[in-house]
Amino acid sequence: MEVVEGVAEIDDIGAFVEQLGEIADSHGVTAQAFDANYVVDRAHLRRAIDNATRAMARDEMIADDRGVEILLYAAGRRQINRAFEMGVSTGECPVVICVVDCDEHDWDGDEWDEDGSVERTESERNAAAEIEGLLDAKDVLGEYDRESVCEFFEITETELDVTKGGISDLVRERVALLVVER
Repeated sequence: MEVVEGVAEIDDIGAFVEQLGEIADSHGVTAQAFDANYVVDRAHLRRAIDNATRAMARDEMIADDRGVEILLYAAGRRQINRAFEMGVSTGECPVVICVVDCDEHDWDGDEWDEDGSVERTESERNAAAEIEGLLDAKDVLGEYDRESVCEFFEITETELDVTKGGISDLVRERVALLVVER
C-alpha cells in the first residue's frame, strides 16, 4: 500500500476520480481517494484495506468495484451513498489516496510492519508517484476534523469518556464491525 496525501483543487469530482482511475488502471492497481478530514490515521486505512481485500479474496464483496469496497470499509458502512460522504469534495480539499495492488499481496495482516507499512510493489510506487502530480504535497493524514469524524462515525462524548482508547481506536472498531454486520 502506498499513501499519497496533499491538497487538491477539485473543480469536478467526476473528472478528478476519472483521472485517478486512469492512472490506477495504467499501473494495474486500485486507487481510492478520501477527504482527509475523515481519515484518522494510517491504521484506519490499513484496517479498511485488510478487510476489503479479504472480502475480495473470499468473493464476498459488498460493491462491484475494489476502490468502492475499500471506501465502504473505511467508512464502516454498507450503504455506498453514505460512504461517499468520506470521498473528496469540490474546492480546496485535503486528500488522502490509497494505492493498493490488491492481487499482489496476501492481505492477512502478517505483511504489515510496525509502522503500519507493507512492502510496496513497483506498480504501487509508480502509480503513487504519478498520482502525486494531482495534489499539492502536504501532510494531511491524521489532521482530521474531530467533530466531523465523531458525527460521521456516530461517536459520542459519553463513549469517549468510558473507553480507554481514543477516536482512532473507535473508528477502527467501526471498520472492523462492518465484517460482523454481514
